Formats: sequence, C-alpha cells, structure tokens
Amino acid sequence: MRNVFNLVMRIISSLLGVLVACLGGIWILQGLNIAFKVGFMVGDKRWVAWGALAVVIGVSQIVWSNTRQG
Repeated sequence: MRNVFNLVMRIISSLLGVLVACLGGIWILQGLNIAFKVGFMVGDKRWVAWGALAVVIGVSQIVWSNTRQG
C-alpha cells in the first residue's frame, strides 16, 4: 500500500510541477507581449522575471519528485 501511495503522490507532485511551469511560461509570454494580449500583465517586464522563477520552481518540482528515494 505504501508503494501505491508513493506512486500517486509522485504523479500528483509531477503534475503540479508541470502546471506551475506552464503558468510561468504564460507569464513570460504575456510579459514579453507575445501571446494572450489581454490583461494587466501584458508588456510588463516584471512578469517575465516572475514567470522565469515559476518555470524554475516547476521544473525543480518535477525533477525532485521523480528522483527522490522512498
């Protein structure tokens, strides 16, 4: 039962990492005024930095959840 729990939590953790990384990508695109040209983030360079940070956190979450032991 413990192995099933670990597998489910690893999948959920990876999906959350993917979600955060995708949101970060959207923030980067909006900050650079490339896509989704509606809203308060459009053209604001601060969202490029926040988006890059979110991508790093999301990718780190994916790597951590798939390389940890136990």
